[in-house]
Amino acid sequence: MKKLFNLFYIFLKIGLFTFGGGYAMIAQIKEIIVEKKKWITEEDLLEIITIAESTPGPIAINVATYIGYKREKILGSIAATLGVILPSFSIIFVISLFIEQFMSLKVVKYAFIGINAGVCFLILKTAINMFKKIEKKVLPIIIFCLVFCSLLLFEILSIKLSSIFFILSGGIIGIIYYSIVQKEVNS
Repeated sequence: MKKLFNLFYIFLKIGLFTFGGGYAMIAQIKEIIVEKKKWITEEDLLEIITIAESTPGPIAINVATYIGYKREKILGSIAATLGVILPSFSIIFVISLFIEQFMSLKVVKYAFIGINAGVCFLILKTAINMFKKIEKKVLPIIIFCLVFCSLLLFEILSIKLSSIFFILSGGIIGIIYYSIVQKEVNS
């Protein structure tokens, strides 16, 4: 029971002190779960993120659920998930009661400007750390470059595509590459 409460409490803190949504939470999850607690390795986290990104639902909730399951099975996944969503749910519920008054405050507008800048930093930091962990082989670098350039082009052209498109594209490129390599090996 103590392990479940600890799992709940850690994800409650992550949910409470991370602004900017799921991707911003990844940096906190890495710092607390990987570096401090050492519950999983950085490679495990990258795999979990890949799975969480390609399944339905918010990435932070999927990551918390998976880590909770890995630690304490079903009850762990419930504890971690409740911990990570409770702060957001509570804050949004309270804000919804006073939304008009809340958003009209200049201090709130300026706070959100600062928070957005901080969130951009956390997301960029997470992306850089994930890029550093990519295998330094030709295929992963080619996939990264193709997906990055495609994403940039689509943003410039204002073409809206789901991130799932880019994940699936990377997977398809990997399968095509594997097929080519297999043909060469069999020849």
